[in-house]
Amino acid sequence: MNRIPNTSRRAFLSAVAAPYVVSKHVFGANDRIRIGVIGVGNRSRLLIDQLPEEGQVVAVADCEFRRCQETAAKKQANWQMFQDYRKLLDLKEVDAVIVGTTDHGRVLPCIHACQAGKDVYAEKPLTVYIAEGRALVKAARKHKRVFQVGSQQRSMAMNQIASEFVRKGGLGKLRVVHGVNYSGPNRYTGLPEEPVPEGLNWDMWIGQTPMRPYNQKLHRGWMGWWDYSGGQMTNWGAHGLDQIQMALGTGDTGPVEWWPLEDGPKGSIGFRYAGGVTVRLDQPEGGPLMGGAIFVGEKGKVEIVRNNFTTDPPGMITNLPPPEEVRKWRDEVALWQARYHMGNWLECIRTRQTPLADVEIGHRSISISHLANITRDLNRKLRWDPQKERFIGDREADRLVSRPRRKGYELPKV
Repeated sequence: MNRIPNTSRRAFLSAVAAPYVVSKHVFGANDRIRIGVIGVGNRSRLLIDQLPEEGQVVAVADCEFRRCQETAAKKQANWQMFQDYRKLLDLKEVDAVIVGTTDHGRVLPCIHACQAGKDVYAEKPLTVYIAEGRALVKAARKHKRVFQVGSQQRSMAMNQIASEFVRKGGLGKLRVVHGVNYSGPNRYTGLPEEPVPEGLNWDMWIGQTPMRPYNQKLHRGWMGWWDYSGGQMTNWGAHGLDQIQMALGTGDTGPVEWWPLEDGPKGSIGFRYAGGVTVRLDQPEGGPLMGGAIFVGEKGKVEIVRNNFTTDPPGMITNLPPPEEVRKWRDEVALWQARYHMGNWLECIRTRQTPLADVEIGHRSISISHLANITRDLNRKLRWDPQKERFIGDREADRLVSRPRRKGYELPKV
């Protein structure tokens, strides 16, 4: 374990180029960034609790309207509340939005927010299939939006330092990267119809996916099915595979080759980048490596996890941050803390700079999660063109890059 020395903040900041520390500038009470929150479930409530003082929630929307009411009552807030998020986007007094919906319901309100001139903080996983991610990037670029994805490890100094060490050749030539063998989703096989709860717009909740009867197990357990999510491969994989991208410096591209290491729906898989680096998703799910990866090179190895890293041999990385830079991420709800990541977003809204987890980065990282699920689903070797975002010579696989969308929930043309 690397010990954190009592390094001065000045020395730390002069030693690294990445913007680890959010500006200390304090905005006046009448100069705060006004935030609308779309989707007010558990994760969004945590983000509301952690929102820095530079931001102020003024409106919330959720297709399950009682969540708006419950959250406002808990916060004793006089927010404007809507069941249809599009009404929230019509508000001139909303500068930016946090989108914390279900996975399958995230991209469309994000695109609509860009079209409405709102900057966006979107939770991960950003998408449920690859093509909608590219459409989202195009929308954000066309409308010149500051778009941060909720991959908070990008803002953590320990992750930044270890990633920079790997990226700049501190391990010498990389031999292999080991990631977690995250589990994927199941195919939906149907559930009996139950009464739709009062105040829930089930049509809007279903969104782009095929219309199905209401069932509580679907409503609350959507992450387990392919149409609605990618399982843990896109949930925790959104962090772990992004960590790999961050350390390899491949945030604007992706692997070129994929193959199953084991047969079966839970089998581990491998992939290779054009530069020759091979990644094996062969580490057990549920252990301490969740959200991280092991990088093995000719000079040793680095294990990077959330807000920490270790090296073998010890002491390979010496330019460590001040202790308070590490401790601050362990405040509040520790594992799910995002205050400083949102702070980076709010600062970039002010400066119009690119945030640490820009929409292109988020799209590319979650695309790897989708590609992993596709490889496991087809159980064969696949070749991928990361520039065209298409499979090479495999029409069956190529059809899985996109999905049909239900009428009324089509993606706008960009």
